[in-house]
Amino acid sequence: MTQRTIMSEVLDLSMRFGGLTALDSLNMQIFEGEILGLLGPNGSGKTTFFNVLTGLYKATSGTILFKGDNVIGKTPQEVYRLGVARTFQRSRLSLSLTVFDNIVIGDYENMQRGLIFNLFRRQAFRAEYDRYVEKVQGLLQIFSPMLVDRLFEPVGTFTMIDRRRIEVCRALISQPSLLLLDEPSAGMTHDETIELMDDILQVRGKLQNLSVVLIEHEMNVIERITDRCVVLNYGRKIAEGTYVEITADPSVQTAYLGEEVA
Repeated sequence: MTQRTIMSEVLDLSMRFGGLTALDSLNMQIFEGEILGLLGPNGSGKTTFFNVLTGLYKATSGTILFKGDNVIGKTPQEVYRLGVARTFQRSRLSLSLTVFDNIVIGDYENMQRGLIFNLFRRQAFRAEYDRYVEKVQGLLQIFSPMLVDRLFEPVGTFTMIDRRRIEVCRALISQPSLLLLDEPSAGMTHDETIELMDDILQVRGKLQNLSVVLIEHEMNVIERITDRCVVLNYGRKIAEGTYVEITADPSVQTAYLGEEVA
């Protein structure tokens, strides 16, 4: 069996909000290059885990190691600079801005944005601008050549699936090692969801060291796209394994359906 490289390790992670325990002594690993499905009923702690990992919440206790560095207590900007990027369940795009503008915002921390640079170092500014245009076009090409042709059109003129593609590109623009996708199919039709998952598989094919953690409720999507799954319920991990293994687990059936299924 090929030895897998651990990109991130979660150790005894707990997150409490007053008397509510959102994550309860969670232990899990994320391997380099895998697509991991993070599953569980509503309120099971999936998005809370994303928020802790990306520095939006500070864990009550426990550790998250990312490439050996404990990210607990780091700011979202510090976690981003380590190589973690995400999308949100609800769209965070600025609909009046162009596709290009929305995507390059995702690399804001790495951009030259000082007044002197922008006003007086015009040649350097133009070179950076051209570099970003090429970079954005390369990302969009993975998803759809049509998006490349509409690079400078307002995002508000695009369909939901193309907006989701743009959001994923915005997360990828900083060249992260770990991409967190929080219900990317929300608001889309079944056929659009399949298209978007095909795109994610293409991204994984082109960026082979990229790890993806996907929160998704459509089980046929999880079956098709993931290498491995972790299932949460009430903040605890109740199952881990391939899609076939976790769907055969009685505790998973109970969590989703309220009763064991023969």
